[in-house]
Amino acid sequence: MSSTDILFTPFKLKSLELANRIVMAPMTRSKAPSGIPGDANAAYYKRRAEGQVGLILSEGTVIDRPASRNEAGIPFFHGDAALAGWKKVIDAVHAAGGKMGPQIWHTGSVAGMSGWEPDAQVESPSGLVAPDKPRGKTMSAEDIADTIAAFARAAAEAKRLGFDVAEIHGAHGYLIDQFFWDGTNHRDDQYGGKTIAERSRFAVEIVAAVRKAVGPDFPVLMRLSQWKQQDYTARLATSPAEMESWLGPLADAGVDVFHCSQRRFWEPEFPEIDGEDGLNFAGWAKKITGKATISVGSVGLSGDFIGSFSGQEVSNAGIEKLLTRMERNEFDLVAVGRALLSDPEWVQKVKQGHGDTVNTFTPAALAELV
Repeated sequence: MSSTDILFTPFKLKSLELANRIVMAPMTRSKAPSGIPGDANAAYYKRRAEGQVGLILSEGTVIDRPASRNEAGIPFFHGDAALAGWKKVIDAVHAAGGKMGPQIWHTGSVAGMSGWEPDAQVESPSGLVAPDKPRGKTMSAEDIADTIAAFARAAAEAKRLGFDVAEIHGAHGYLIDQFFWDGTNHRDDQYGGKTIAERSRFAVEIVAAVRKAVGPDFPVLMRLSQWKQQDYTARLATSPAEMESWLGPLADAGVDVFHCSQRRFWEPEFPEIDGEDGLNFAGWAKKITGKATISVGSVGLSGDFIGSFSGQEVSNAGIEKLLTRMERNEFDLVAVGRALLSDPEWVQKVKQGHGDTVNTFTPAALAELV
């Protein structure tokens, strides 16, 4: 096995200093009663800090909009009680020597898995949840302006509470991604259009508002994906030029780090250009924008997370492919999800060469805060 030293080199960006290149990926847990993080949530994140994760990204936590979440246990990132809960979380993480940021989210018109429904009507760019599948209402200009402002307020609260970064969730078919996707954005105003560059205006305005709210030195991350939970084969950018027209304006608006989600991190983004061992999504994002990137997708496991939610078993897998890509400077950081969910000591075990002792992820881990 290749040396893991590359994973354990420090990383610095603006006000952020990390001891290693390992990020805990955001994973929806739906275990915040009434939307308020409690002691169990704080202990859950603290264990990952104690386990020497470089940067912890929270589960998606939602902005102040009437139907911004699709499960009852998803935490709020607004309101005095929820923010007090998040203050306990970040204080616990810092006490354990960790660094952390919230992932700020709006679920759009996507339904949850439990059947729970919000009190208000769900919203999206064009009242669609997928191509030709109506659900909820089309957002008005006022709705859009209020949503942009709510993202900015949440980011400002993250900085005020003492978090180290904030991440905007723009992936996986949720609200921001529904604006990106031509299948769900049929608007004929300034937030629609035939090109990905035109449909990115909503996201660009969110990023700009967030940057204004947090100032120049607070790192802003953005999670993006080509695939959607509504369509695993969907692609927003089919060429590097199209990707540049998508990511460039986001970088210019204030994104410091692109968190590039793939179902399998080792798959090339444009194999027709650089072959089957070519750059992945994070690699191309870094090449195009010059910004730091995080790669994520089935790190340390044999199967992707989609199957996990339907109960499919996976096995632990080596990280040789990951190390090879990091050694060639393809991307800067790597996010680990399910492997860290089932084993808070994953980082230490990998560092010590004890990867064979890592607890194997099972779907049962999704049901509890280990």
